[in-house]
Amino acid sequence: MIKARSYYNCSKCPAYCCSIYERVQVTKRDIKRLANHFRVDFATAQKRFTTTWEGEQILRRKADPIFGKACKFLDPKTRQCTIYFARPQVCREFPARARCAYYDLLTFERSQQGDDTVVPLVQITFRNGEK
Repeated sequence: MIKARSYYNCSKCPAYCCSIYERVQVTKRDIKRLANHFRVDFATAQKRFTTTWEGEQILRRKADPIFGKACKFLDPKTRQCTIYFARPQVCREFPARARCAYYDLLTFERSQQGDDTVVPLVQITFRNGEK
C-alpha cells in the first residue's frame, strides 16, 4: 500500500491541534494505551489523564504560554507530543487528509508577514446552526 504524500510538517507548527480544541475525546482503548504507557492501571490512568464533559471522556488540559490552554501532554517548549506513541486514536487520525488547514494557515501568514516565527492565534468556537 502506498501512503499518500503529506503537505504539512508538524514539527514546524505551534501545535494548533493540541491547543485550540477544548475537548479531545478518549475511548476505553485510548485510556488502556495511556495506562500501559505510564505503567499504571486503567482507573489510575483515567483519573490522572482524563476528565468528563457532558458525559464524554476527554483528555485533561493545562496552561499553555501561546494559546492559554493545551493538551496535558503537549510540551510547551518543544510544542511536541510527550506521549506520541500512546496518543489517542483521534490524534492519530488528525488531520485525516494530505493537507492540514492549520499548517496551511501558518505557512500562508508567515509568508505574508515575511516572518518565519509569527504564530497566528486561532480559536475554535462551536454553536448550533439555529439563529
